[in-house]
Amino acid sequence: MAKHLIELTVNDQRHSRTVDSALNLVDFLRNEIGLKGTHIGCEHGVCGACTVLVDQKTVRGCLMLAVQANGQHVQTIESIANADGSLSEIQIKMKEHHGLQCGFCTPGVVMTIKELMAESKGHVLSEEQVRAALSGNLCRCTGYQGMVDAALDLINHQASEAVKQ
Repeated sequence: MAKHLIELTVNDQRHSRTVDSALNLVDFLRNEIGLKGTHIGCEHGVCGACTVLVDQKTVRGCLMLAVQANGQHVQTIESIANADGSLSEIQIKMKEHHGLQCGFCTPGVVMTIKELMAESKGHVLSEEQVRAALSGNLCRCTGYQGMVDAALDLINHQASEAVKQ
């Protein structure tokens, strides 16, 4: 199998590795650089457990090859907490609204909400818009309502704060 030298930035840290051409991004994150927060679920891009941000856009880490991320910026669930280790607003809202249960889908859901926050650009979103954004993340425990409520609270609170300014 062919080997390739890749260099990418993951959670603001530069990484350089020689990898097999067939190594997917989630396996690179977990096994090459030790970031175990991104989960591996279906390995077919269906469940969303392996969702990360690549250049601010969600991707399925099981479907993207590590070599495709060469030169790009990757954000994983490990980047979500505040620099001092305290919970970020996304994490606080997920906790307040009981948007997690077993936690397997949570990293992918949180990364999806992070992208949705950036895309909303201070605009109020409807429940239908949030549900559509989260539709690529499968959860067997929560029934989704807590996740939707957390995202709505977070995004719509930011939108109301933007109006005040």
